[in-house]
Amino acid sequence: MKLNFYKYQGTGNDFILLDSRQKKIENPFLFKKLCDRHFGVGADGIILIQNDDEYKSDFYMRYCNSDGKESTMCGNGGRCAIFFANQLGIPKKNKIHFRAIDGYHDGFIRDNDNLVSIKLLNIDKNTIEIHKKYVFLNTGSPHHILFVEKIREKNIYQEGKKIRFQSPYLEKGVNVNFVKILKNNMLQVRTYERGVENETLSCGTGVVASVIAACETNKIKNDVGEILVQTLGGKLWVSLKKTKNEYFDIHLTGNVKFIFKGSILMEDFYKSKKNE
Repeated sequence: MKLNFYKYQGTGNDFILLDSRQKKIENPFLFKKLCDRHFGVGADGIILIQNDDEYKSDFYMRYCNSDGKESTMCGNGGRCAIFFANQLGIPKKNKIHFRAIDGYHDGFIRDNDNLVSIKLLNIDKNTIEIHKKYVFLNTGSPHHILFVEKIREKNIYQEGKKIRFQSPYLEKGVNVNFVKILKNNMLQVRTYERGVENETLSCGTGVVASVIAACETNKIKNDVGEILVQTLGGKLWVSLKKTKNEYFDIHLTGNVKFIFKGSILMEDFYKSKKNE
C-alpha cells in the first residue's frame, strides 16, 4: 500500500499533511518516522485532515508534533491546513470553518497571493499570568514569554529547554518564547517548541501569545491594525481587539507555501519498524 503525503511550510514552520478523510491513520511511530530529518521526510509536525460531519464544519484538523504524539493547537499548522484543504477542494465557500482540538476556527486565503489567515479562540484576561520575569498564557497551546533585548545572542535551545522541563511545567511542558520589542509597534520572536524539542523557525500560537503579552504589559499598542512580528522564518501579522475582560477577533496571517508531494511504501515502513 502506498501512502501519499504533502509537505507545506508557513514562515518556515514545516508540516507533512495527510488526507485522512477516507481512512483514519493512527500510527505515532509512522508520524515520528516521517518527521525525522535524517531518515524520513523531515518536518516540525504532522497534520491530518479528517471528516467532521457530526459537527458540520469543513474538516477536523488533527495535529501531532515531530515526536509522533498528538498535541494542542498549532497556528501555522492551521494556516497550512486551510491552504491544503483549499487545494483538496473541501470548502464550498470562500470562508473556511474547521474544528481543531481546542475548538472551532475560521480561515481564508487572500486573493492573488499565498497569505493565509486563521482566527484563533478568544483569550480570557483572567487566564493571563503576569509574573515579574515572564508572562504565561494559553493561545491554544501553552506559552511562557520572556522579554529580552539581545535576542540574537540567546541560546534558544539551551535556555528554552531548561524552562520547558522545569516546574511548574514538568507534567505537560510549555513552549518558550523570547521576545524583543522593536520600533514602530513591531516584535521579534524566537521560540523553543515542546514536542519538537528545539527552536523552530516560527510558531504561530507563540507569536500570538507574544503579542498579547506585550499588549497586556503595555509594551505595545493593539489599536494600530495588524501588528508585524519578525520570526526566523519570515513575517507574521497579528490583529486583535480587546475589552476589559478578554482579547477577541484574533487573527494570525502569514505566507504558506506548498513544497512537494510524495509517497511512502508502507511495506518499507513496516520493514524499518521491524528493524528498530
